Amino acid sequence: MAQAPSTALPATKAQPSGSLRGNLSVASIVFIVVAAASPLGVIGGPVPLGIASGNGAGFPFSFVIATLVLLLFSVGFTQMTRFVPHAGAFYAYIGAGLGRAVGLGAAFIALLAYLALEAGVFGLFGPGLGELVEAYGGPELPWWVWAAACFAVVAVLGYRNIELSGKLLAVLLIAEVAIVVALDAVVIFSGGGPEGFSRGIVTPAEIVSGAPGIGILFAILSFVGFEATAVFRDEAKDPDRTIPRATYISLIAIGVFYTVSSWVLISANGQSGIVAKASENSGTILQSTTEAYLGSVGGHIVQLLFVTSLFACILSFHNISSRYFFQLGVRQVLPASLGQAHPTLGSPAKASVLTSAVTGVLVLLAVVLQLEPINQFYTWLGGISSVGVVLLLTLTSIAVLAFFSRKQPGGPKWGRQVAPALGLAGLLGFLGIILVNLPSLVGEDGYGPFSIGVLALLVAGMVARVLLSKRREVLL
Repeated sequence: MAQAPSTALPATKAQPSGSLRGNLSVASIVFIVVAAASPLGVIGGPVPLGIASGNGAGFPFSFVIATLVLLLFSVGFTQMTRFVPHAGAFYAYIGAGLGRAVGLGAAFIALLAYLALEAGVFGLFGPGLGELVEAYGGPELPWWVWAAACFAVVAVLGYRNIELSGKLLAVLLIAEVAIVVALDAVVIFSGGGPEGFSRGIVTPAEIVSGAPGIGILFAILSFVGFEATAVFRDEAKDPDRTIPRATYISLIAIGVFYTVSSWVLISANGQSGIVAKASENSGTILQSTTEAYLGSVGGHIVQLLFVTSLFACILSFHNISSRYFFQLGVRQVLPASLGQAHPTLGSPAKASVLTSAVTGVLVLLAVVLQLEPINQFYTWLGGISSVGVVLLLTLTSIAVLAFFSRKQPGGPKWGRQVAPALGLAGLLGFLGIILVNLPSLVGEDGYGPFSIGVLALLVAGMVARVLLSKRREVLL
C-alpha cells in the first residue's frame, strides 16, 4: 500500500490557537455514529413502514442491498482519508476532489441536512416522552415542553468535551441494542413465530413484490449518520487508522443489526400477515411483539428505550453539526470565532451554541406555526435531510474518483477506481428512488410546494458557496 505523502493538501492558514481535544477510540466513534442512526428507532419506525409500504416480507433484503452499496462507497471514502488530513468530512473530501467551490456548497448542504434532522427528531421525542410519562400517571403536557427539556440537556452536553457525550451515548446505545438482541434471540431460539422463520429475505418473488423502491428508500434512510466518522478526526486516536476502522465497523454493525432484526420482526408476527399488521400498527408493532415474547416488562423497556434512542440520535447529530460549524470557522468561511475551541474543555463550544440556536429556532417555529410534530415537522425536515445526505454521498463518490484519477494516480484499482465506481452507480440509483418518492416522503400526493421547496433549499446551499468563496481563499 502506498504511503501517504506528508503534505497531501497544503495548509494555507494557521490553525486557531485553540484546537479540539479528545482521545476517541474506534469504539467511541462507533458509539457516536451508530447512536445517530438510532437502531431501536429504526426497528420501531422505518422498518414497519418499509414492510407496509414497500416489499413486505422481502423488505430485510433491502438492508442487504443498502449495506453492500454503502460498503462500496466506504472503500473509496476510507482510501482517501489518508490524503485529506482535515475533519471537514464530506466537504473536505468533495473539495479535495472537485474543487473549493463545490466543497463549500457541500458544506452548506451537510449543515442543512444534519441540522434539519436534529431539529426534526425533537418532533418524535416530544410526543414519545409525553406518552411515556402519561403511561405512568404523569401530567399531560404539550409535546414542545418535553422537547424543550431535551433541548436543554443536549445544549449542555454539546458544549462540553466530546468524551462525555461519547460515554453517555455508549450506555444508551448498548441498552437499546440489548433489548432488540434479546427479542431476536428469544424468537430465533423458539423456532420463529406462528409460521416458523420467514423466507421472504431469500425469496426473489417476495423481494420484488409490492413496491421494492419504497423498501430501498426506507432502508437507505435508516443508515443516515454512519458517514460522519470523519467529522471526529481531530479528536480521534491515530485518525488514519481509527476513522477507516470506525467507518467499516459502524456500517457492518448497522447493516447486520437491521437485516437480522427486521427479519426476526417479520418471523415473530408471521410472514403471511405481516403487511396487514405493519400497516395497521406501524407505530406499536415493535412494542406489541416484544410484549408477546418478553412479557409486559419487555414492552415497558422498549417504550423507555425508544425515547432514549431518540435522545441519543439528537445528541449525536448535535455533535456532528457543531463540528461542521467549527471547521467552517477554522477556514474562516464563517466567523473565525466559531473555529476556536473552548480553552478548558477543548470542545467546539461556540459552534455548539450556534447549533443549539438554529435548532431551537426551528423547533420554536414549529410551535408558533402549530405544526403537527410527527406528520409535518419531523416528516418535512426528514425529507430535507434524506435528499441532502444521499446527494452528499453521491458527490463524495464522484470526488473520490476524480481525486485518484487526477491528483493521486496509481495505487490499488479496487479501492480507488472499481469500488467507488460501483458505489456511485448504486448511490445514483438511490438518489433517483428518493427523488421519485420525495412527495410521498414529505406527505404530498405529487410534487407540491414543500417537495419543490426541499430541492430549492439544496440548490440554494450550493449557490451560497459562490458568494462566500469570493470573500477569501479557504483551506479545504
